[in-house]
Amino acid sequence: MALQSKIGDTTFSVGDKLVVYQKIQEGEKTRTQPFEGTVIAIKGGGENQTFIVRKMAGGGIGVERIWPVNSPWIEKIVVAKKGQVRRAKLYFLRQKTARTEGNES
Repeated sequence: MALQSKIGDTTFSVGDKLVVYQKIQEGEKTRTQPFEGTVIAIKGGGENQTFIVRKMAGGGIGVERIWPVNSPWIEKIVVAKKGQVRRAKLYFLRQKTARTEGNES
């Protein structure tokens, strides 16, 4: 069970908010697309290590992506915010709904 992972010189752990810059190939052109979300799990070890990032898209729909740590499609990773969690896997976040902002009555 892995609680931390390292890609290049960036170390991240479960609960951190990441921005994963992924290379997308459309025909002959290549562009970079950011995916910002929370790391909910890191699995495996060595060559087989993967991590799952979850974000809330428009309309309150959750989107998850799974990447291998050694994927050639990952251009870079930026840790936007460090998280402090008490669990190794944050699968319970799948049942949570997006908070409505500005509605605190």
